[in-house]
Amino acid sequence: MEMQKPYCLGIDLNNEYAVLSCFGEGMKEPDTVSSIAGGDSYRVPVTVAKRLGSPKWYYGDEARKMAKICEIIYVDQLLRRAADGDIITIDGESFEAENLLRLYLQKLIQMPGKLGNSGRMSMLVITIEKISRPYIEMFGRISEALEIEEGHFMLLDHRQAFYYFTMSQPKELWLHDVYLFEYENERLNYYSLKRDENTRPSIVSINEGNAVTLQSDKDQSFLSYLRSVFANKIISTVYLVGDGFDGDWLHESVNYLCRTRRAFIGRNLFSKGACYGAWHKYAGNEWDTVYLSENDMKFNLSLKVLRAGDPVFYNLVSAGTNWFEAGGSCEVLVNGETSIHFWKQLPYESTAEIESLELSDLPERPDRATRLYISAQPVASDRISITIQDLGFGEFFRSSGKKWTYTMTM
Repeated sequence: MEMQKPYCLGIDLNNEYAVLSCFGEGMKEPDTVSSIAGGDSYRVPVTVAKRLGSPKWYYGDEARKMAKICEIIYVDQLLRRAADGDIITIDGESFEAENLLRLYLQKLIQMPGKLGNSGRMSMLVITIEKISRPYIEMFGRISEALEIEEGHFMLLDHRQAFYYFTMSQPKELWLHDVYLFEYENERLNYYSLKRDENTRPSIVSINEGNAVTLQSDKDQSFLSYLRSVFANKIISTVYLVGDGFDGDWLHESVNYLCRTRRAFIGRNLFSKGACYGAWHKYAGNEWDTVYLSENDMKFNLSLKVLRAGDPVFYNLVSAGTNWFEAGGSCEVLVNGETSIHFWKQLPYESTAEIESLELSDLPERPDRATRLYISAQPVASDRISITIQDLGFGEFFRSSGKKWTYTMTM
């Protein structure tokens, strides 16, 4: 029997539509999945619908179509409703919006197979505009309900998807700054990607510009905006994404864009970036660049402890992990000291900063007769809440009940 080739599925998801792309072994770039075999209809409406009196569900374009020809309950804005915890009543029965979003995503995941992809999905990555703790918790429950193995699901924001897409292109396209302009619902904003070549690996930063609305003469308004944004900058490549760039209005602005720069227009950059990010993790690739997003921890936090008589570092929080999900804890035996020493280290730095916390009023006990519980929980990408609790030492020394809290900043 022929082995199924693994592939990664990237989904760009918002309240109105989803775009799917697939990437796997032997492919030069991700393929974007059309909802119609052989077509180029890439945007799948984020909707589900149920016919009254029937158990059958519809989703995407089919849901919109059925809503026009029969008695049907039609539910849209699923991403927002799921995040808000909405309960939706359909045909006398109540449904959690989160479960309806899961149903929708389950149908999306099946699309590549229905359209001829015979591979096996090894990674699922969803990218949304911005990430927050409720989204991470919600998609964690959804991925578990979809029976996706731990470590085979990722949630990215658009900046991260932009990073993975850009750094997967030929080097001449990101030798200097890279800009992405997104134009949706009359709202134009941009991301700018820059590399610091003075570090090894080079650190990538992505900044977001203020959203604007173009004037009635969109071509001239966009041209003026580009000139103000690009002033005194060396730019390799510009990407244009979004419905707003549809239509025959890009004339002088395009001429300006393509002057000493490469420019591309499309609708699937984020879903392709999600694919590249998935494959990067699945294949264990290493790049000479690193991007710490606004949600990633900015420093490592460790304890230096003895294990089996040898000094080792026990990592509580790792730089580069999403601070919403990061955190660690441990129990230690104190060897006569009343201070706990924490090692704080920036990624790719060879030295660490030591910060000591004094445990005032810690009961006096013999060496190795005090057991402490230490918990480190990030409260922001550069701040960690530390909790230390005296557990005593079994029946010999009862816990004093004392607890110390501190917020550590890099």
